[in-house]
Amino acid sequence: MNNEQQQLVESPVAAEEKSVFTELMGELGDHHELNMFFQHLPVLPVILVDNGFHVYANEHAMEEAGVFTMHEGHPVRTETGEHPAWDLSVTNFVVYEWIAMAVVILLFSVAGRRYKKQPLAAPRGIQNVLESVVLYIRDEIVGPNVGTPARTNRLMPYIMSLFFFILFLNLFGLLPGNHAATGALGVTMALAITAFGVVNYIAIKDAGIGAWLHHLLGGAPVYLAPIMIPIELVSLITKPFALMIRLFANMTAGHIVLLSLVGLIFFFSQDMGALVGSFVAPVSVLFSVFIYLLELLVAFLQAYIFSMLTSVFVGLALGDHATDDHHSHAH
Repeated sequence: MNNEQQQLVESPVAAEEKSVFTELMGELGDHHELNMFFQHLPVLPVILVDNGFHVYANEHAMEEAGVFTMHEGHPVRTETGEHPAWDLSVTNFVVYEWIAMAVVILLFSVAGRRYKKQPLAAPRGIQNVLESVVLYIRDEIVGPNVGTPARTNRLMPYIMSLFFFILFLNLFGLLPGNHAATGALGVTMALAITAFGVVNYIAIKDAGIGAWLHHLLGGAPVYLAPIMIPIELVSLITKPFALMIRLFANMTAGHIVLLSLVGLIFFFSQDMGALVGSFVAPVSVLFSVFIYLLELLVAFLQAYIFSMLTSVFVGLALGDHATDDHHSHAH
């Protein structure tokens, strides 16, 4: 049998294996349809800006119009294959972010309503859980890093929102058939950019623009400014970049491992037969359960780390001014 004949014999199996793994790994990315609990619902609008404003009810309506078509999960022009200038579509991850925001707002609204009705009563249920977490964030994460109580109280709404938003996005990704929006670079980049803005805003507002610029010297003499300022600017950018990559990598890695373990069942079944696949399945399932429990821990841990490092970066940006607060003196 020559090489061409061998390729013809092996190609169906190889193609089937490739399709299984391609489909499994493709589930990690973002989509222009709502994927939730193993349901694929084409209900998300496609909004494109390219020589005009193009709005379609869903991706099927877009393809029926004939101007754009889907290629590898992204809309492209049918005639040229070029991507549109802007893709402002409501994607699967955007919906997950909206759901996380809605859940956070709902939980704190319920807890806040109970406080208003019975301000002196002992917290109970979800109110007790939220109060415990909020106090922990204030006393163990924000307070020790940003210095003063006044600054802690001003920073708490942002850090608290950041923690719960990331946490719920991570937990939603662990539900069967759901995706982790924090496994997308776009989402983690947006979170890192907001953290970068908050860190430098507080540093400039509390320490002053002069102190912030002096901080760029890194404690070196002024004549070393041409060397130190570029280094410190790179450091400013590296910190949010590390936040972005850390959250993205940790949330993506666990899902890749889970899909790989599940994929082993298909791989051995197709390559060595259903009998071998039946022996591999229990082992893969046991390891998958272990990784799933580990991912549950990582979901909480990554929300904690992102919030903690953001608070640490605020303290570092303030430098010697971390223990001083001009708002306190004014008061």
